[in-house]
This record gives sequence, C-alpha cells and structure tokens, in this order.
Amino acid sequence: MRLGYYARLFGVQARASLTTAMQYRADFLVQGLTSLYWLGWNLVPLLVLYDDRTTVAGWSFGAALVVMAHFVIVRGILEGAINPSLGAVVEQIRSGAFDYTLLRPADAQFLVSTARFAPWRVLDVLGGVGLLIYAFVRLGQAPSPAQLGAGLVLLGAGLAVMYGLWIMIVATAFWVVRMDNLIYLLSSVFDAARWPASVFRGVWKVVFTFVIPLALMTTFPARALLGTVTWQAGIGCLVGALLVSVAARLVWRLALRSYTSASS
Repeated sequence: MRLGYYARLFGVQARASLTTAMQYRADFLVQGLTSLYWLGWNLVPLLVLYDDRTTVAGWSFGAALVVMAHFVIVRGILEGAINPSLGAVVEQIRSGAFDYTLLRPADAQFLVSTARFAPWRVLDVLGGVGLLIYAFVRLGQAPSPAQLGAGLVLLGAGLAVMYGLWIMIVATAFWVVRMDNLIYLLSSVFDAARWPASVFRGVWKVVFTFVIPLALMTTFPARALLGTVTWQAGIGCLVGALLVSVAARLVWRLALRSYTSASS
C-alpha cells in the first residue's frame, strides 16, 4: 500500500516536470543538438589517446568506448534526474522553504529527490546507448544475456552510489549552508569516470575506487558487459552500493535533526 502511494507520487512529480518542460518545446531540439555536440566532444580525448596506440592500460579502443558510453548514460541520469532536484535543496534550506517539504505527508528524502526532472536529458541517455551499440559493433561481438544482466545490475549499483554521494553532500547543507561549490566540485570530479579505472595509478586509483568510487559507476558495469568482471568484484560492487546507500540514509536522517525551521 505504501509502495503504491510513493509510485503514484513519483508519477505526479514526473508529470509535473514533463508538463513544465513541454511549455518550452524548442528546448528539446536545442538540447538534442547540444547532446550530440557533447557526445562528439567527449570522444575527442579518446580519439587522441588511441591515435597512435592500440591499447591503453590493457583496454582497446572499442572496450574504452564501452566505458565512455556508460559515462554518457550516467551523466545523463545525473543531470536529468538527480541534479535538478537535489541542486535546489541547498537554497530551500537557506531560505527556510524546506519547511513546506517537511509538512507534506511523505518522506522528505523522497520528495526532494523527485521534485524536479529535466526530461530532455533522456536524449543524453539515448546517445549513450547508441554509443554502446556502436562500441560492440566495433568490437565485433555482443554481450550474452548473462553479461547484459550483470551489466544492468552493476549499472544500477553505480547509480545508487552516485545518488548516495549526492545525498550526503546535500545533507551537509543542514550544517554548512554554502555547499554549492562542493556540488560543482563533485560534478567536475565525476568527469574522470569517462576513463577506465586501470588508467589511474597509485593514490588516484585508490581514491577513484574506494573514496569517490567512480570505477563502480562506469568501469565495472562496462567490464560486466565485456565479460571481464569476476563474481567477487561484482559482489563487492553490490556490497559497496548497499553501504553507501545506508550511509546516505543515516546522514540524511541525522541532518534533518539539525534543521532549524525558518519559523522557529
């Protein structure tokens, strides 16, 4: 019963965002052209890197394209479903408008996470899927059903990690009001996820695998599709996603207790 309630509430929020977006239909055309531009621009560093070599850190050009495709897909979801909603929470906390969220008969984290969407970002996701198909055509192979299933599961785990990190960053705004720069910094750091994790060495490999687990967001789902991920690594990704999700929920609930209403 409760699950059905939240499903209906999600539908209402999504329809409201779509209705708002459809008031500016030219945006779909403009955003579509912009998505194609950025898709091509994202490929430039990869083309330059593989211009005079066949492999980099054990990754062929086609395999690296699979990672790049995941980066484009995840970036589209980040900019279309996570940033539009959570990016506005900091200002709501600062102004006291967050009071109205707490007055509603639903979980506050769910409400702020689904408050706003950017529907045209689906074009980015579709562009990433198209790039993924091209990568496998270039590789001359297709993922098996088992590899496809594992890839989708690990992609879901990667999205859960990304969402958890953003929730924890936003939650810190309950204690430190000016958190905008940290959100932008995390978005910039995410750009490193376009490269396979094995490209990084030393401390950076540790940071992008365990501290800010970019590898879990793009590299491991790509390896699952390519059939090169071990079941131990897959289980580790799922456990990591669960730990980040639990930590994000705990941080959010702790942050709510520190919130001082604008009316108090």
